[in-house]
Amino acid sequence: MISYDTLMAREFAPVEQSYTERDTILYALGLGLGADPLDKAHLKATYERDPGFCALPAMVNVLAGPGFWAMEPDTGLVWQKILHGEQSFTLHAPLPTSGTIVGETKITGLIDKGADKGALIYSERSLTDKATGTLIATVAGTSFARGNGGFGGPTGPVKPVHKMPEGEPEVVFDHKTAPGLALTYRLNGDYNPLHADPEVARGAGFERPILHGLCTLGIASWSITAAFADGDASALKHLQLRFSSPVYPGETIRTEMWRDGDEVSFRARVLERDIVVLNNGLARLG
Repeated sequence: MISYDTLMAREFAPVEQSYTERDTILYALGLGLGADPLDKAHLKATYERDPGFCALPAMVNVLAGPGFWAMEPDTGLVWQKILHGEQSFTLHAPLPTSGTIVGETKITGLIDKGADKGALIYSERSLTDKATGTLIATVAGTSFARGNGGFGGPTGPVKPVHKMPEGEPEVVFDHKTAPGLALTYRLNGDYNPLHADPEVARGAGFERPILHGLCTLGIASWSITAAFADGDASALKHLQLRFSSPVYPGETIRTEMWRDGDEVSFRARVLERDIVVLNNGLARLG
């Protein structure tokens, strides 16, 4: 059983993470960029001597995080039943291609959905450039704690999801993932064996290791800038979405998009199984 007051007051020590241009390139390679070494848009994220070399905005998701803190005994959480439900990030300044980032995490909300329905945990992380004190990004997420409902906490308000447009998408962008992509992406810091060990994956009910949800998010964010900003990743200022189904490495991720000014509604599906894997997506370009 979790305690609402205790969990809401939980303190997280600041996390300091230094990274280099090599790490920035590795993040892009972990999304599958560089598959076409002649694509100039890919080179902006994978080649440090390219005039437009920059860090992909979605990289903020893997920097200076608190780790899987839900496993710590004092949380009262049934960590084995926690799912990553939603994710968002907002860029306040460009992410440097190398540097030291300080991350500060806090829990912003707990929603009790009922004894048999679980709980929602809202969290937020600010990322600051240590050298300049500049606020780089705000990263937020929703975790679905399936084993922790009925603790007597508030039943709302639940954050609304972005409503998707009706009709066929205006633009689609396909990204074929490599069968071994999860083995590359995990080098960004998520070493959960679910993404590497076939036996662990089968034990969790999957036919083989699955792709990280944040990798799928990164692919969608790249696809949006490829479709609407000529591959200029720095054009992406905000992104939010809901995770709806896992991806198997080797599948093709199709990002389906509807544009309204600087806002892009989107979802992503895998073509091989015709199943939506990201939903209720909203991106803002600037």
